[in-house]
Amino acid sequence: MAGEEGAEAEWAGRLGAAGEPPEAGAGTDAVAAGAGADTGGGGAGDSGSGGGVGGAGGGGAAGVRGRAGGRAAAEEELRAAYGSGELTGAGGAGAAVGWQERLARVALTRVADPGDKVMGRAVRDLGPRAALRAALGGRRLPGAGVGRTESYGIRAARADPVADLAAAHRAGGRFLCPGDGDWPGQLDDLDVQRPYGLWVRGRPSLRLWALRSVAVVGARACTDYGRHMAVRLGAGLAGAGWAVVSGAAYGVDGAVHRAALEADGATIGVVASGIDVAYPRGNTDLIAGIAERGLLVGELPPGEHPTRSRFVQRNRVIAALTRGTVVVEARYRSGSLITARRAAELGRITMGVPGPCTSAMSEGVHELLRGGAVMVTDAAEVVELVGEIGADLAPVRRGPVLPRDLLRPGAARVLEALPGRGDAAEQDIADTLGISAADTLSGLHELRALGFVVRECGRWRLVRTARDNPGSGAG
Repeated sequence: MAGEEGAEAEWAGRLGAAGEPPEAGAGTDAVAAGAGADTGGGGAGDSGSGGGVGGAGGGGAAGVRGRAGGRAAAEEELRAAYGSGELTGAGGAGAAVGWQERLARVALTRVADPGDKVMGRAVRDLGPRAALRAALGGRRLPGAGVGRTESYGIRAARADPVADLAAAHRAGGRFLCPGDGDWPGQLDDLDVQRPYGLWVRGRPSLRLWALRSVAVVGARACTDYGRHMAVRLGAGLAGAGWAVVSGAAYGVDGAVHRAALEADGATIGVVASGIDVAYPRGNTDLIAGIAERGLLVGELPPGEHPTRSRFVQRNRVIAALTRGTVVVEARYRSGSLITARRAAELGRITMGVPGPCTSAMSEGVHELLRGGAVMVTDAAEVVELVGEIGADLAPVRRGPVLPRDLLRPGAARVLEALPGRGDAAEQDIADTLGISAADTLSGLHELRALGFVVRECGRWRLVRTARDNPGSGAG
């Protein structure tokens, strides 16, 4: 797109009432009729605040043109990939979210900052396409001032969602929307601060892993005691079949992620940047490991870097995604306390690990405990608490929590490969199926989270009648 006028024309045509892409060259009349013209200046290649298309998106589009024989061909490839449902948890049954709505939501991740209540209310009340049309046309949304309205318009004109989807795809990522099979419904509790969508790297189902997940957060500059407790909790929760969620930062976050990975468990990193950006740089290998063996999740499009406000808003996703939040070491006014308080507001269990009374690193946790959070000292105590609010999902002893015919195809194949009696090593299962060890482990973690299998002494076996009871459900 050469500039704002071309961007507006394309977007107005794409987001018209008909819901299908216009014929080549169409769209200008739609702009004149309703999208508006003046959005505040700036070119499509500008990489300023909220844009970034010239860096991650614009460069991505050029690569797509070179490899796919043109932008239209690249878009059709992406549309087919998302339309099949394979990228969104529909298991090949077709996507529940239309292509135009997906494009609008992708664009909104560049138009408005995470947690923006004004845009969030517009998306809730009007829908994502109408909200984006309003931004393109410079129309003031309820609660938006002049400056915010101009910012929306500038960012909307620069947005290139096809390029962003292509960049994410090259990084091994995908974009999930509310309504997708893999969308975690508990995020709906955020109401007008619900993400417009989530960028995800990793093979497992985000929705299924989030059903049995606990957040463990804490100080970046943690003490040896804090790191020890984080490792103890991370390994224990992962070993009990719970997904461990944190922010992939230094300190407690990094320790708990590493412990979960070393225990061959499930872990989810929620980042305040694009999923293709390793931040902090010192955790580059850890972040790559999370994306390879777990899930890396974020609200920001490819190429975007974190800011202070983005870290704060990231915390609300951690709080909403999980069944409970544990804080391991935090000073007064720590960001970890924001996560815990948001979790309490959302009705999640809030927990804290006590520390030395003389340690400044435990002052925030002790304040949290005085305010009603529950003291915990190990993973068993955490599971006891979160199991109460998720008893229909938690104990493996009840067997599967989901009918077998609703499993994703990859997990279903892994289930079929497990022996009816005895156990098997993950490499043996991988060899039987002819798939990678990473894909096998992903399927096994999904099956364990749903109560189909257990891991003992490094080997996997079926839980009771997991194979023979396809109708078993949570009820």
